[in-house]
Amino acid sequence: MRLYPRLARGTLALVSGCAIIYLGDRMLGVDLELFWGLETFNLLWFLDLFVVPLIAGLAVGAIFGLGGKWLCYFPPLIVRLFSYYHFMYFSSVPDGASLMPMGWWGFFVILAVESAAFGGVGGEIMIKKTYGRLPRSIVYKDKDEDRHPEQPK
Repeated sequence: MRLYPRLARGTLALVSGCAIIYLGDRMLGVDLELFWGLETFNLLWFLDLFVVPLIAGLAVGAIFGLGGKWLCYFPPLIVRLFSYYHFMYFSSVPDGASLMPMGWWGFFVILAVESAAFGGVGGEIMIKKTYGRLPRSIVYKDKDEDRHPEQPK
């Protein structure tokens, strides 16, 4: 029965990470899947590629807690896949632009995922105030009746 709260936190973390990335795309007005020539690579585009996934990773790591650094890989991947699929099949590409070549787009998705990973580690550090493996008694404050008899108080 302890799985359900963790599953709910994980779902909330994923949805919030995807929402942050999607809303960041809309607020900045950038579509990473479109190629406009050299003017594609401007400051807003770089903010959307690196800073927005970093913020999403921070949120995922802070919501999920320990293990958030692994869960934060998925929101940029999910949003970028849906966005590319949307432009490929449902939306027309604006005049003067083309769909980003798959090789470039894959590279940019990897960069966004890695940026989110930095945020996920930062979110875990924010919430747990530690990084790495420490004894359970230091990280978690268990009640006295939950402790093993041989474990010191």
